[in-house]
Amino acid sequence: MAFLIKNVDLLSMDGTESIVGDTNIYIEGDSIIHIGNLRTDLEVDRVIDGRNKLAMPGLINAHTHIGMSLLRNYADDLPLHKWLTEKIWPVEDKLNGEDIYWGSLLSMVEMIESGTTTFCDMYFFMDEVAKGVMESGMRAVLTRGLIEEPDNPNRKLDETRELFKNWNGKGNNRIKVMVAPHAPYTCSSDYLIRVMDLADELDTGIHIHLSETKKELEDSIKLHGKSPIRYVNDLGLFDFHTIAAHCVHVDDEDIEIMAKKSVYPVNNPGSNLKLASGFAPVDKMLKNKIPVSLGTDGSSSNNNLNMFEEINLAAIVNKAVNMDAISVPAYSALEMGTLNGAKALDWEGEIGSIEVGKKADIILIDMDKPHLYPRHNLISALSYSAQGSDVDTVIIDGRIIMEKREIKTLDVEKIKFMAERQARDLIDR
Repeated sequence: MAFLIKNVDLLSMDGTESIVGDTNIYIEGDSIIHIGNLRTDLEVDRVIDGRNKLAMPGLINAHTHIGMSLLRNYADDLPLHKWLTEKIWPVEDKLNGEDIYWGSLLSMVEMIESGTTTFCDMYFFMDEVAKGVMESGMRAVLTRGLIEEPDNPNRKLDETRELFKNWNGKGNNRIKVMVAPHAPYTCSSDYLIRVMDLADELDTGIHIHLSETKKELEDSIKLHGKSPIRYVNDLGLFDFHTIAAHCVHVDDEDIEIMAKKSVYPVNNPGSNLKLASGFAPVDKMLKNKIPVSLGTDGSSSNNNLNMFEEINLAAIVNKAVNMDAISVPAYSALEMGTLNGAKALDWEGEIGSIEVGKKADIILIDMDKPHLYPRHNLISALSYSAQGSDVDTVIIDGRIIMEKREIKTLDVEKIKFMAERQARDLIDR
């Protein structure tokens, strides 16, 4: 299918910090083939009216646990360790594939409606998540979370190997599979080495939680004599493409290692604030040329998957933490939610910006909203004023997934009903 987005304002996120007004975007198949003037030599099947709309790259949620939507608002106002050990892990032990399927679809609806086109997920029953990705039309990096089982150390590694075999590259390469040790405190050094062996075997990247809490840092120093960052680096983990979620409690030496080894930290401001984990030194990382990306974490600790909220938090909280009003400016925050996310997920050459030759992962923002007037600076408006609900149209891989707030690929009402039913049944279990 070929179509034209006509007379639209454009924020391309290609490094030029400006808005192109009243332009045209031609899409053919899964790719962008022309940006600029109208072309009489290009035939299209349909035209999308871009007036009062702004086109920008689809948002990229670089760290989440989307099946956890079933636990949204279930366990709140608790510190992380207590939240995990007393509330989340006991319930997760009762999860089944059907729970994950419907919970993941619920999250995909929420993400599409708020402008996210790509996500990186760490959870279990990942075949069910993959099915949802195929149905929804989204783009995803899927990772089976690995918490070491001393009595059966091969089980989860074998599940990851099978997940890779069954799903990597599926959906016109919309699905990637990586290897995901949960964290250094849930995986021994021997197990992490086996994880790296698997990543090497599959020729894929690693997705891991690192330096999320002060307790994690203190425990690592007591046990290993070094920070989690230095510990896994010394094991050789950073020799792989590494998506490192959180990276809150990091010092200058940690940051130097991440910059040198091309680690991709994912800032999760909403979740980190809610669980009182602290706030990552994002400004310092960015100044060290580290492409920090953004994630929501799971919707049981956030409690939503709205990436516009994370963009806003990434910008404004850094200003307060650093007592510096120019820390993480609006464009940098938007870059974290788009191009930097593409870098983290190893998709830089295909998504993250709107450029000829790249995949057509595009969202249209309805700019005709009271909170987006007056239009002094649209980049500022997107970081500081825009809401997920302002997203009008979502295009992924050249396919119109949502138009005028109507999702084309999923039965939203059925998903809401089934997710509610599964959540109640889960708690009863």
